[in-house]
Amino acid sequence: MKLPKTPITYRQDIHGLRAWAVIAVLLFHFKIPGASAGFIGVDIFFVISGFLMTAIVVKGLESNSFSIWQFYLARIRRIVPALMALLVVLLVLGWFWLPTPDYQSLGAQSAYSLGFLSNIHFWRSAGYFDTAAQEKWLLHTWSLGIEFQFYVLFPLFVMLLWKIRPQLKTIVWGLGLACFASLALSIVASGWKPTAAFYLLPTRGWELVAGGLAFVIGREVPNLQRYSKPMFWLGFALWVVAAFLIDTSFAWPSGWALLPVLGTVLIIIAQHTDAKVMSNPLATWLGDRSYSLYLWHWPLVVALYFADLHNDWLWIASAFALSLVLGHVSYRWIETPTRIYLTKAGLAKQVLVLGAAGLLVGSAAVGVRLFVFEGRLPAEIKMAANEANNKNIHQSNCYLVTNKTSEPVDCKFNDFPLSVYLVGDSHADAVFTALGSVAEKNQKSALYWARAACPTLKNAKFNDLEKTGDCYKFNNAVFQKLDQAADDFPLVMVSRVTRALINGNEEPENMLGRARIYFTEEIEDGFNPVFQAQFKASLIETSCMLAEQRPVYLVRPIPEMGVDVPKTLARNILFGRGSDDVKITLDEYHQRHKFVWDAQDQAAEQCGVKILNPLPYLCDDTYCYGSRDGRPLYYDDDHLSEYGNKFLVPMFEQVFKDQGH
Repeated sequence: MKLPKTPITYRQDIHGLRAWAVIAVLLFHFKIPGASAGFIGVDIFFVISGFLMTAIVVKGLESNSFSIWQFYLARIRRIVPALMALLVVLLVLGWFWLPTPDYQSLGAQSAYSLGFLSNIHFWRSAGYFDTAAQEKWLLHTWSLGIEFQFYVLFPLFVMLLWKIRPQLKTIVWGLGLACFASLALSIVASGWKPTAAFYLLPTRGWELVAGGLAFVIGREVPNLQRYSKPMFWLGFALWVVAAFLIDTSFAWPSGWALLPVLGTVLIIIAQHTDAKVMSNPLATWLGDRSYSLYLWHWPLVVALYFADLHNDWLWIASAFALSLVLGHVSYRWIETPTRIYLTKAGLAKQVLVLGAAGLLVGSAAVGVRLFVFEGRLPAEIKMAANEANNKNIHQSNCYLVTNKTSEPVDCKFNDFPLSVYLVGDSHADAVFTALGSVAEKNQKSALYWARAACPTLKNAKFNDLEKTGDCYKFNNAVFQKLDQAADDFPLVMVSRVTRALINGNEEPENMLGRARIYFTEEIEDGFNPVFQAQFKASLIETSCMLAEQRPVYLVRPIPEMGVDVPKTLARNILFGRGSDDVKITLDEYHQRHKFVWDAQDQAAEQCGVKILNPLPYLCDDTYCYGSRDGRPLYYDDDHLSEYGNKFLVPMFEQVFKDQGH
C-alpha cells in the first residue's frame, strides 16, 4: 500500500526519533522499571511536529504553492480517522462494561478529544500524574489537542512573518522570539500554575517552535553538517541525562524540558541518518506506527486499572504486546488506507466524508455524556455506581469551591427558625443534610458555611494557593459572622483536618507528610515537631475561641477509605470480583487520625467543647465501612453521600438533646 507523497524528504532519523519517543511513552505508562522519565517522549514528539510543520509551511511559501486549507486538510487526514476509530471502539465497549458515571465521563472525553480540546478539558479536571489520571480513557489525547491547536495557529504566524519580509531570516527571528517567550512563560507557570503549564499551548508551544528552529537553522547554517556525529551524540547524551535525572516529581515542562528538547533539536540538525540507534528495522517499524501505537496503548493501561490488574506483570506484558498489535492493525487498516483514499478524493468529498463521520461520532459522544441509558447494566452495578452523584443538593448554591470568592454564603436547610451552625470544608458540606434533617424533626433549621479544602483553623495559611484559594480570608469571615451573631446557638465543626496535616496517599503506610498549611512560617513537613505543635495549638485555640460564645461540637475525623467507593464497588461486581463491602480496619483509622484525636481531646479538656464521634455509626469493632450490603456510603473515597450521611443522624441528635429539644 503506497502512501501519498509529501513535501518533506524522507529521513530515517526522524523515524528513529518517533520510535524512541513512542517506546519511551509506552514504557512509562505501563510503569516498566527504569522508565520514570518516559513522559519526555511527548516532548520529543512536539519537537518533531514543529520541525515537520515548519518544513511544510516554509517550503510552500518559498515555492509560492502553500495553501492553508490543504495544510489543514492534510493534518486532519493524518490524525482524525484513527482517532475516530478509537473513539468508536471505546464507546461501543463502554456500553457493555462501564457503569454510568464512567461511561458519561468517557462520552465527555470523546467529545473534547474529537474537537481537539481535551488538553483544556483535562487541565480543568486533573493533573497528568494524579492517581485519578489512570481512570481517564482518553487522557493521552491532551497532546493531540496541543498539536492541533499549534497546527491551526502556526501557519498563520509564519505567513505573517513571510508577509513582513519573505526571507528565512525573518522566520528565524520570529520563531526565536516566540520560543523564548513561551519558554519563559513555561518556567514561571510550572511553579505558579503547574497544571496549566503542563496542558496548555502557550507553555508548551516553545517545544514545537524549537522543532521549527531546528529546520530553519539547518537551512541557514549548512556548515553545521561537518559536526554531524558530535551533535548527534551530544543530543543523545542529553536524552540519557534526562532519563536518569527526571521523574514525575519534577515540575513540568519548566526548564528541565530543555534536556529532551535540545537533545532532539541537535539530533534533527545533525541528520546523522546512519546511526544504528535510529536506522534499523525495529526503529522503522515503530516509527511508521508511532501515532497508532500512541493512540491505542493508553486505553489498555486504563483497562488494567479498571480490572485491578495493574500490578500483575503477566497482564502488563500482555497489554504491552496487545498495544503493538493494535498499533499495527490501526496503521495498516485504518490510518494508511484512509489517508490514501482521502488524498485522492476531491476537496468537497473530503469535507463531506470527514464532516459526516465527525458529526456521527461526535453526536454519539455527546449523547453518551448527556443521557442515562436504563437497563444497560445489572441493577446492582447501577446502584453502586450512581452513589457517586448522590451529593448535597445545596452544594451548587452554597458550597464554595477553590479560587472563587472568599465570602461565606449563608445557606439554611429550611424555613424553620435557625438553631444550629455547621462550619468546615467539604466534609461539612457532605454531612449538612444529616444535621439539617435532625433540625427539621425539631421544627428548626441549620445553617452552614463551607469551603473546599478549607479546614476551620485560626491563622492557617496554605502552601498550595492554586488549589485552596484564600482560605485564610474565608475562615476570618466565618469567625466574624459568628462573633456578630446575636445568639448562642451551638456550632458543629467538621473538617478533614488530617488531610491538612498530612497531604499524602490515603493509605497510612504511604503518608507523605507534606503539610497543606502553615502558620508562622512555611513548613511543608507535616511531621516537623514545630509544625505539629503549631497545628495542635491552632486547633485548640480555634475551638476555645468559638466556645466562648456558644456550645461547640467537634466531629471526629470521618473515616477515609483510600479508594473511590462507588467506582470500586461497581467495578468489583462488573469484573466478577464479588460485591463484598469496601472497608478499612479500625486500626488503620486510628493510625491515620491519632494526632487529631489527641488535639480534639485537649480542646475538650481545656475549654469544654464536646466531641461527636461518627465511629459507632460507621464502624464495628474491627472495620470502618465504605459500603453496606452493596450500597456505598460515600460518593468518592472520603465524602459521605446523602445515603451514607444519614447514618450519622443519631450522632447529631445529641446536639439537640443538649439544648433541651
